[in-house]
Amino acid sequence: MKRIGEIKDPVHGYIHFTEVEKEVIDSPTFQRLRRIKQLACADLTYPGAVHTRFVHCIGTMHVSGLIGNHLMEKNYISIDEVQKLRLAGLLHDVGHGPFSHVYEEILDRYTNLTHEDLGEKIIKETEIGDILEKHGYSKHEISKLAVGRLDVKEKKFLNQVIAGQFASDIMDYLLRDSYFAGVEYGRFDVYRLVESLDLVDNNLAADYSGAFGVLEAYIISRIEMFNVVYFHRTVRAANVMLARSMDFAHEELGLCPVKSLEEFLLLDDYKTMLALESLKNETKNNLVKAYKIYSHLKERKLFKSTYELIIHQRNDFFTNLINKVSIRKKIEAEIGEKAKVDPDYVVIDVPQLLSVPINPAERKRSEILVYKKTPEGKKTQRIREISPFLSSLSEFIDIVRVYTLPEYRKKVTEACEKILSPKSLSERISM
Repeated sequence: MKRIGEIKDPVHGYIHFTEVEKEVIDSPTFQRLRRIKQLACADLTYPGAVHTRFVHCIGTMHVSGLIGNHLMEKNYISIDEVQKLRLAGLLHDVGHGPFSHVYEEILDRYTNLTHEDLGEKIIKETEIGDILEKHGYSKHEISKLAVGRLDVKEKKFLNQVIAGQFASDIMDYLLRDSYFAGVEYGRFDVYRLVESLDLVDNNLAADYSGAFGVLEAYIISRIEMFNVVYFHRTVRAANVMLARSMDFAHEELGLCPVKSLEEFLLLDDYKTMLALESLKNETKNNLVKAYKIYSHLKERKLFKSTYELIIHQRNDFFTNLINKVSIRKKIEAEIGEKAKVDPDYVVIDVPQLLSVPINPAERKRSEILVYKKTPEGKKTQRIREISPFLSSLSEFIDIVRVYTLPEYRKKVTEACEKILSPKSLSERISM
């Protein structure tokens, strides 16, 4: 792992890179990530949040290296595996489409694919795979590790470095998104947290006794960034408008589904905005609506939140709502009919990336593991067993909102209060 250069990063300072990393970074496929914003339209609320997937991937490579070096010092992995972890961190988001997770909502709807699925394919089928193979690394292995799907049972913790509760991805985006948004909520001592990590039963766990403060800060930062940045009602207003506009025009503009990998790699934020701008004089109903919503977004005339439901526990309503577009569409239509407005301008918004106690790669609840040193060795414990405070912070919480055009706000609010009562919801979900 000979260092051949460095990048000055505002979050981590100087980030060094190796020859294979430089070649991957300089590839056209990776350079495309410069043209994809990390937080989509969040800059309409937090003007500084214009950073890209490119710089986030560089940061994730760096943090992957920090964790990898720490594990190597403990004799769990080799220096070659540290390089693999760095490459996996570098490539973990290479499959993102325009406007990151906003596009993924459409991708999932029409292709049942995720950016992880596309990332695997890109690593194996583009020049990136050739670069990896040239330097002696398996493109198939790196493609799996980059999305936390490497099938190596004896070292399953390698996946957790990229896509677990202590993932390099999470550590970087909390620090980076906080920095560029200009908020303090995502700050924690990444070096102290990395130093607290160890393996217990082949899983990454944090030393509770030695790093309680930083573990607490890490958990709180995830909660606060979710509430204050990622699912801020105005941030989400802009993002749902962009998602709906792209959805209305996806087929005509070739946004989704794409015919080939080459076609997908041409998509970025700029091309998508130009495509939406080109709809100005279209007459088809769906394209007229796509342009209307996009033009409102461009002028920051945002949808308004008319109803909000905070969910503290898993229930059938939320599970169905987040997984079934058809149910959300049905309820949106009922709200529109009740309010006597066009239901295409009524949006039920649910978080596509679930909140704190969730493994994003698996989209299911998983607990944060900690360990305690005992005379018999390291003993794994769960948050609820050692800290009622951290346990309460780690409880499930998600938010469901209904958005509409400002002029429809009053009528839609009244319709939501009637239709979205607990009794009405249970009846709709049972259908």
